[in-house]
Amino acid sequence: MNKAGLVEAMRKENGLTRDKAEQVVGIVFEQMADALTRGERVEIRGLCSIYVKDYAAYTGRNPKTGKHVYVKPKKLPFFKCGTELRKRVDSR
Repeated sequence: MNKAGLVEAMRKENGLTRDKAEQVVGIVFEQMADALTRGERVEIRGLCSIYVKDYAAYTGRNPKTGKHVYVKPKKLPFFKCGTELRKRVDSR
């Protein structure tokens, strides 16, 4: 399922117009992205939690040339599957 599929499902389930469903889905995704940008954790009970992990800088190696390169520190979102979702997927 992608964003368009989610919009369509919301439209059918709740009798919303396509524009209103797109607006609702957009608001949810925007709020989640904003929370992660602020370093907050997003938790959807039974589905997943998403949080930001900090990675320190390190010296890596270019596999093509073998030269050492500096890799800057970074922050990346990390997805952790919820127990209920894991069980539901595993039972199929």
